[in-house]
Amino acid sequence: MREGAEAAPAGGLDDDELITAWGLLHEAMTATEPLLLRGIDPGGGDMAGPWFEVLIRLQRSPGHRLPMSRLAREVSLSSGGFTKLADRLERKGLLVRQSCPSDRRVVYAVLSPEGLELAGQARERHVALLREHVQAPLGPDGLRRFAELARTLRDSAAEAADTPPRPAVSGRA
Repeated sequence: MREGAEAAPAGGLDDDELITAWGLLHEAMTATEPLLLRGIDPGGGDMAGPWFEVLIRLQRSPGHRLPMSRLAREVSLSSGGFTKLADRLERKGLLVRQSCPSDRRVVYAVLSPEGLELAGQARERHVALLREHVQAPLGPDGLRRFAELARTLRDSAAEAADTPPRPAVSGRA
């Protein structure tokens, strides 16, 4: 055992194994994410990760709309950061804001027809990149297992933080 490392609890990992496992997960995500965004904007523009995530989440939501506060949480942006992003998407004609008729405090982000078309095109490219850079190396069974493990981590973190888990981008809980 290395200096400073504690013995593993019965059936568990020792400190170094635990740190290595977490580090590998972080490195894998950091290395893979840029590959999954490469060429994602079918118009050849520069669609940064948060833009794409907003468009995909709205595309996959009933009525292609979500409350702005919920969408900001789901894409891990502050309300101010999300407002700036929504402003840019609205200026580009990709989303519109709609007031909730039953609750004046709620404002929905809704995909425009142009936003829906762009989201569909970007989704097709994203799926091809996911198949190439995620499914191919892991295989279908490995990817299913990875999704199961990621869901477990997400739900455990939400429970520890005493917050409801965010819905998966895939639309499945």
